[in-house]
Amino acid sequence: MNIEKISGLVKTILTEIGEDVNRQGLVKTPLRVAKAYEFLTQGYHQDVDEVINQAVFDEDYDEMVIVKDIDFYSLCEHHMIPFYGKVHVAYIPDGKVIGISKIPRIVDVFARRLQIQERMTKQIADTLDEYLQPQGVAVVVEGYHMCMMMRGVQKQNSITTTSAMHGVFKNDVRTRNEFLNLISKSRI
Repeated sequence: MNIEKISGLVKTILTEIGEDVNRQGLVKTPLRVAKAYEFLTQGYHQDVDEVINQAVFDEDYDEMVIVKDIDFYSLCEHHMIPFYGKVHVAYIPDGKVIGISKIPRIVDVFARRLQIQERMTKQIADTLDEYLQPQGVAVVVEGYHMCMMMRGVQKQNSITTTSAMHGVFKNDVRTRNEFLNLISKSRI
């Protein structure tokens, strides 16, 4: 990412909205914004293979594994305004498990891009399905969208929920309901 070029473009935006880019509080803003976008879009430069880093292990375990309440922060691709919330992930192994810390890292790979929530949900599920070939994968994402809160319809408390279900989570209503029930329970 060309930080200098992005900084110049931010300076242009500030000027166009009527700001004085030489004002003390704004002098370093273009650089700070460029560095923020570099961080917020780092998912474009991350490779899932490197993130997983061979942390897939043979294991004789065939019960549900859930990692819930994974915080995520992303940018809406339509307005480049943040959306954020929680991701809940489950899978039922079929001979392979993944290091549990890799699941939030996978979430971040896809959240740290310009996104729509629907695509991000599917990308997380598809990635786990590809690497683990489990009996099933389920992903539920609950998001607050600043583009709906700060502008447009200005609805402060609306939550957008998306899901992606593969394998037994899609085909077996009892398994899907067990997952949904477990993620709805409060923490320990």
